[in-house]
Amino acid sequence: MQDHIVRAITKDGFLKATAICSTGIAERARQIHRTTATATAALGRVLTAASMMGNMQKVENGTLTLQIKGGGPLGTLLAVSDAEGNVRGYVQNPGITLLEKYAGKLDVGAAVGTDGMLTVIRDLQMKEPYVGSVALVSGEIGDDVTAYFAQSEQTPTACALGVLVGRDQTVSVAGGYLIQLLPDAPDALIDRLEAGIRAAGAVTPMLSEGLTPEAMLRRVLDGFELEFLENTPVSYRCYCSRERVTSTLIAIGRKDLEEIVAEGKPINLECQFCDQVYTFTPEEISDLLKKI
Repeated sequence: MQDHIVRAITKDGFLKATAICSTGIAERARQIHRTTATATAALGRVLTAASMMGNMQKVENGTLTLQIKGGGPLGTLLAVSDAEGNVRGYVQNPGITLLEKYAGKLDVGAAVGTDGMLTVIRDLQMKEPYVGSVALVSGEIGDDVTAYFAQSEQTPTACALGVLVGRDQTVSVAGGYLIQLLPDAPDALIDRLEAGIRAAGAVTPMLSEGLTPEAMLRRVLDGFELEFLENTPVSYRCYCSRERVTSTLIAIGRKDLEEIVAEGKPINLECQFCDQVYTFTPEEISDLLKKI
């Protein structure tokens, strides 16, 4: 199944929903960062959430950054999404030891930790980006995103995320959904939504059955009339370029650049989000110095 995001609204106008298949995104991140199973699951969840949240903004050229610092062995997790939901990210410590709640169940919460914050940075192409932060609830990421929307944006939200890592360490399935109450939604509707979420179960079993994001929403929102608004292909996408890396080089300052030239050896700079390596010769660094 190709990675894509769907957006829908209930015909009564009380709920809006987003769902994603992000298997390819999570697997590409695993390949780039060479993550172990627990790191794969955690980073995959962060990328999945950021992709949906970025897609929800619908601001041309806008971006959304989702950062989690939980104090756990994974360190910082970060994902950046464009306005469509194409996303990139990294985890500070990708090679952590396997952590399991029990055999076959990865303990993402323990790997992320709960002694820290979830921060969302929305760049809406205005003078200043919007920044919101909340204390982590469980480190499981879905619960933490739910808490972020409730506390920082005062929007009742249900967020469910899942990444299933196979025995060969590759990503078998990944995806999730975000469901939000719209203004004037009756209290009884919350009970119906919670019952639907319980009946549907976790994300990864649904994806493993072959359910599409559309079918996931239909199962979770069983009994609601849904109108699907958009279906958007998404992927793991990095926007790095030699020009951007050159700007970063210039920013380190004349002294350090002169030391690189003096050593007389090429330097390799690897993008933190992807596996692209940019090589600069001493002659190219010398040319940069002339431009400073």
